[in-house]
Amino acid sequence: MIQTLWGGYGELVRLGFQDKSIIIKHVKLPKTNEHPYGWNSNLSHQRKIRSYEVEVNWYESFSKTIDKRCPIPQGLKCFKTKDEWLIVMEDLATVGFGSVVKEANNNHLRSCLYWLANFHARYIHNQSSKIWQVGTYWHLDTRPDELEKLEDVKLKSFARRIDAELNDAKYKTIVHGDAKLANFCFNEEGTICAAVDFQYVGHGCAMKDVALFMSSAVKSEDCAKLEEWLLDTYFKALKEALVYYQPKLDSADVECEWRPLFCVAWADFQRFVKGWKPNHYKINPYTEELSSRALTYLQSKKL
Repeated sequence: MIQTLWGGYGELVRLGFQDKSIIIKHVKLPKTNEHPYGWNSNLSHQRKIRSYEVEVNWYESFSKTIDKRCPIPQGLKCFKTKDEWLIVMEDLATVGFGSVVKEANNNHLRSCLYWLANFHARYIHNQSSKIWQVGTYWHLDTRPDELEKLEDVKLKSFARRIDAELNDAKYKTIVHGDAKLANFCFNEEGTICAAVDFQYVGHGCAMKDVALFMSSAVKSEDCAKLEEWLLDTYFKALKEALVYYQPKLDSADVECEWRPLFCVAWADFQRFVKGWKPNHYKINPYTEELSSRALTYLQSKKL
């Protein structure tokens, strides 16, 4: 057993066979839908079901060719029944990615940003009906309960505008959708990483992944001073990745669109967190200032 799945929907296990091992994600729908924070709606249940269907699709359709610039586990086999899924995948620990960290140093931060930049560059303008049409687990249309609970009146009034600004980006790509530090596995030195957990992979603005990653990997008191370095590191890697994957695209034009959307993407996440769990540690002076910056940016644009 590696861990149980969110909300009691199954488990993640490692199976050993002599000198080899594999990972199996076993999803079994619970008889009663019990969420650790009290949400117990049919919408929440349907969202989880869709997320596992998307992950099966991802491993069946997107993981057969492993990219060394943004590696993921190779999908080996998927089994589906009415209320149960088995996703059999490569064990990243057997191919050099055996480390998961709770506190990231600069090597970890840099390697994750490199992975994200290459993943985003690879999938710019890619369209597929097999994944979420709008990626991330906090997408507005899938979170009406949290929006209703949101007490921040101004942020609530801008929710649709924020969503539209991100969805209308010229350079849309595929986002991981849950790019938190815990979903990256590293080599021993922390200089190279691979990503796992593709339940919320879908189309969208790349800055959603960068914002979520920063929220999970950088201490809140360090975010302000590391923001510029983090974005510069990401966009330097993105420029190199676009030369490799999308040589016809103007990397300066991509950065010109995406960089200002960083604060908008964070405001989108802030909208979810403040409606979901108002006392969450990810709500702090930095995130409030960043969200305020996003609203000012949107107000400055012509309707």
